[in-house]
Amino acid sequence: MAAVALNVLPQPDGSIAIEGQRPSTLIRPVATRDAEQIAGIYNYYVTNTIITFEGEPVAPDQIARRIERIAKSHPWLVFEDSGTVIGYAYASRWHSRCAYRLSVETTIYLAREQLGRGIGRQLYGALLDALRVSDFHCAIGGIALPNAPSIALHESFGFKKVAEFSEIGRKFGKWVDVGYWQLIL
Repeated sequence: MAAVALNVLPQPDGSIAIEGQRPSTLIRPVATRDAEQIAGIYNYYVTNTIITFEGEPVAPDQIARRIERIAKSHPWLVFEDSGTVIGYAYASRWHSRCAYRLSVETTIYLAREQLGRGIGRQLYGALLDALRVSDFHCAIGGIALPNAPSIALHESFGFKKVAEFSEIGRKFGKWVDVGYWQLIL
């Protein structure tokens, strides 16, 4: 399946408008002030799902430190609706060795009540566009399995499954497999 092009409209304040997006919504670069809302989104997945392998909720100050560290060198975007962050996506180093410097691991989370509304597609598309503009070469999405919606999102942008590790993580008393999807940008 071919990658989907979104008409991204850069704004003077550094935010990104998507053609056809509602006026009250905005995709923009993350700020440390978003940490509390991001923690609220993320911690639902930490405490209720196998999607992330973290075992304990993450405090907003920890999220703020992650934002400061990652956003220095990689894109981190939030989807805002009427002033509320309802999703975020970012890229981080795939591995620390120098030869991997143009490869990234991508991450996306949405507030659970926002799932299925097309927000993830807009946000992930903007992240991939930001990666291309920044001259990154390869994006990798790790997906705890099963997770059909995440697989569908990745594959809709042209990601291809390249690996699957069986029973690589353990959460909620059960073993979890993880698959990896790759996109050459």
